[in-house]
Amino acid sequence: MSSNRHMKDIRRSSWTRFAVTVAFIIIIASVLNMLRVRLDLTEDRRFTLAPPTVKILEGLKNDLYIQVYLDGEIPIPLKNLKRSVKDMLEEFRIASDRKIDYEFINPSSDKDIRKRNTLFESLEKKGLNPILLHSTDEEGGTTQKKIFPGMIINYNGVEVPVNFLENNKWASTDQNILHSEEGLEYQLIQTIATITAGTIHKVAFLEGDGELSEQEVADITWNLHKYFTVDRGRIGGMKGILDAYTAVIIAAPLREFREADKLVIDQYIMNGGKVLWLVDEVAVNTDSLSYGSTAGLYHPLNIEDQLFRYGARINPVIVQDIDCDIQRFAVSTGTDEKQTVSAPWLYYPLLTPNQHHPLTRNLNKVLGKFVNTIDTVGLDPHIRKTILLTTSQSAKTLSPPTVIMLRESELAPDEKSFTKSYIPVAVLLEGTFTSAFKNRMVGNLVNDPSFKVRTSSANTKMIVVADGDIIRNDLRHSGSETIPLTLGQNQFTGQIFGNRDFIVNCLNYLADNNGLMELRSREMKMRLLNRQAVRNGRIRIEVVNILLPILIVIASGIFYSFLRKRKYTRHSS
Repeated sequence: MSSNRHMKDIRRSSWTRFAVTVAFIIIIASVLNMLRVRLDLTEDRRFTLAPPTVKILEGLKNDLYIQVYLDGEIPIPLKNLKRSVKDMLEEFRIASDRKIDYEFINPSSDKDIRKRNTLFESLEKKGLNPILLHSTDEEGGTTQKKIFPGMIINYNGVEVPVNFLENNKWASTDQNILHSEEGLEYQLIQTIATITAGTIHKVAFLEGDGELSEQEVADITWNLHKYFTVDRGRIGGMKGILDAYTAVIIAAPLREFREADKLVIDQYIMNGGKVLWLVDEVAVNTDSLSYGSTAGLYHPLNIEDQLFRYGARINPVIVQDIDCDIQRFAVSTGTDEKQTVSAPWLYYPLLTPNQHHPLTRNLNKVLGKFVNTIDTVGLDPHIRKTILLTTSQSAKTLSPPTVIMLRESELAPDEKSFTKSYIPVAVLLEGTFTSAFKNRMVGNLVNDPSFKVRTSSANTKMIVVADGDIIRNDLRHSGSETIPLTLGQNQFTGQIFGNRDFIVNCLNYLADNNGLMELRSREMKMRLLNRQAVRNGRIRIEVVNILLPILIVIASGIFYSFLRKRKYTRHSS
């Protein structure tokens, strides 16, 4: 009798200890959840948000909703990317005190083809870029599937798309996924910072000297609208007219600048303004190429002295590069019909981004057209100069006047003559600049004899690119309608180069006052399995991964039963 009572006490005590242990674990878990203690034990700190990111997320005033359209049946690399996106969004949710909510959506889930295609069209109109995946079924047929590796961020009724998949044709799939993960935090927080900001930066395209028309920069303007208010206008010699703008864009001017306008730009820079210069010093009429030839002529713009004072010189030469784009040309054959020619075109170099600067890190190559080159000049220690774009290691330059003939595309280039390597094409200048109008009389330029030139700038920055076509989108004419095409896309091969991302990054970098662009410097290590070893030991790996956990559980159960039996047998005896 006493033995049975003793066994009951032992069981009651065991259950009591079990209940206390469970309750203790629940309490500890609740306390830790309230304290939000999180540890990032990865070597590259991939789960640790940067201080500027945390500051922006902690300052969110209203809820923000994110729809991620990367779900459903997708390849393993994209599943890995999806997991990284989910981990990042969870970190954002916690850092924002749960003001951010998100949902993963499969855009292909609807079995109704018409509804599915309608959704696809809607997502593309909103700005999400699809990728096409081809798969083969059991009968040997090929099916095509659209996947949208992107998201829509919703805040106070405003929707902004974010495409987070890097699609660099010169990188492997694993590298593209890794680069996508590296840039994920920047893309998210840059968009969130813009969409939730009380005030939005303003940028302006300058007009009046033959710059690119509104249609010729329509694609980049639409993309810049995600981050800025974008205006266009003339300077007209009016001092202070640019002061309301964070940055101004000078896109491929054709006529010489007037001294009064140069002074306005100069004083804008002296007061901390930022400028993106995209200018050519060699004029090429590309329309004439359809007749077999054209000419490259020296075409100064009367800004050479100004750029020289700031630390850059555009050289009036045309670049030829072995690493170039493929183009098609309609060639006149002497009859009413024209023949289409497709060949590498040495005058359209694929420019290499600087992988060591956050502005250009992980960008696709940038397509240039009749590119000039840049030299950095001066020894001013207050100006820091960084090359952003260069040619390949096999390039050469031609001095104007020069004849450019279409039949050059039919000839194999003499690679021995391409002896110049990594010629600078774009440069970033940062620091304090000296005015180009220092020690000059300017009263007659502004109709104000009392006007005083500011001779030294506040700390600021500018970017000089020796090619105006980098920002120009092609146009398609359909009847009376003119349709802007995607910037940086080869209309024949479909390849999209990094022009759009480069320009957007340039403006974001110039306007960046909180250090967000530095997030693009984040570097993660690629940890890949040895595919040969996996292939050779596939059966052994599968057996170990499937059977070993089961055997461990069974062994643990047997061992635990043995201990209990031994314990209670000892007590009963």
